[in-house]
Amino acid sequence: MSSRLGQLFQISTFGESHGIGVGVIIDGMPSGIDLDIAWIQKELDRRRPGTSKWVSQRQETDTVEILSGVANGKTLGSPIALVVRNKDARSKDYESIAHLFRPGHADYCYFKKYGLTLQPGGGRSSGRETLARVAAGAVAKALLAPLNIVIQAYTLSIGDIRAEYIDPDFAETHPLRCADPEIADKMVELLDDIRQSGDSIGGIIQVAAENVPAGLGEPVFNKLDAMLAMGLMSIGAVKGVEFGAGFKAAQMRGSEHNDSITPHGFESNNSGGILGGISNGDTISIQLAIKPTPSISIPQPTINIEGNPEMMSINGRHDPCICSRICPVAEAMTAIVLADAFLLNQRQSVR
Repeated sequence: MSSRLGQLFQISTFGESHGIGVGVIIDGMPSGIDLDIAWIQKELDRRRPGTSKWVSQRQETDTVEILSGVANGKTLGSPIALVVRNKDARSKDYESIAHLFRPGHADYCYFKKYGLTLQPGGGRSSGRETLARVAAGAVAKALLAPLNIVIQAYTLSIGDIRAEYIDPDFAETHPLRCADPEIADKMVELLDDIRQSGDSIGGIIQVAAENVPAGLGEPVFNKLDAMLAMGLMSIGAVKGVEFGAGFKAAQMRGSEHNDSITPHGFESNNSGGILGGISNGDTISIQLAIKPTPSISIPQPTINIEGNPEMMSINGRHDPCICSRICPVAEAMTAIVLADAFLLNQRQSVR
C-alpha cells in the first residue's frame, strides 16, 4: 500500500482514522529553514473537525508532535517525523454496519484488493489521513516562504450557489470558507437545510498560488500541472481538476484562449499559470470539484460482505459538505508539489 509522494521533497503518511494516531515522515527538507511547532499547528487547526456546526463534530485537538528533524526552530536536514494522536475516535458508531459496504466509500474496493475486515471509519481511506498531508504542507510552506510564494484555497461554490466576487481575506474568516460576502448567507442556509435533511452536498474550491517563479516543472511527463493534478486528485473527495479556463477552453478559440504577452506580463490567465508543463510566473489557478460527503443518514441500498442486499443508514459525526476542510488540504498538496518542483529545479541551470 503506497503512501509516498515526491522525488526530492518526499512525504510518507501513516496511521488510521481509529488507530493510535496519524502522521507523516518528510525526507529531503534542507537544513536551516525556520520551522516551529506553532507554524505547523496553525495549519492543522484550519482543517480540524468540531470547529462549527457545518463540519464533523468529532472533537479532536489535532495536537502535533515533532519527533525528529527540527531543533531550536530550525530544520536539521534529516527526516522530519510528525504525529497527531487520535483522542476522540468512536469505533462503536460503526459496530452496527461493520459487515456492510458503505455506498460512496472505498470499503468495497479495499475489501476486494486487500481482503481485510472493514475498518471503523474507513482506516487509511478516511479523510482523517489528510491531517498528515496538512502537517507536511506546513513544512513545505516553510520551505517556500523565503520565495514569497503564497497559497490560498477557498470555497467557490456549494451546490448551485456560486461566488461572483472573490475576497480571499473574507474566505479565511468564514466557517465555510466562502469567497463572496454577498452569497455567504445563501451558502449557510443551503447547508443548514442539507444538514437537517441528513444528506450532503458537493461544491467547487479554488486554489491560487501567487508569486511562483517561472521555470518550475518539466516539459514532458513531470509537467508541473501533471504533478499538481496527481497530488490534488489523491485527495479522496476530489473528483475533477481544472487549470485556468479548464473545460471552458473547449468552447474557446485560440485568439481568445491564448494569454497575450506584454512587457509587463500576461494580459489574461487562461493557462492557469502553467504553459508546456512549466510555470510562467503568473498565478497558478486551479479549481477542484469536491464530491458530496458519502456518509449520510438517509437509508441507502448496499450489500454485506457475503454479497447479500441490505439497507443501511450511517449515523455518527460527518460533514454535510467537505469543501471548507478540503481547502487547507488542497493548499498543502499544492505546497508539497511546488516544494518538490523547486528543489528539482535547483539541480538545473536556469536563467
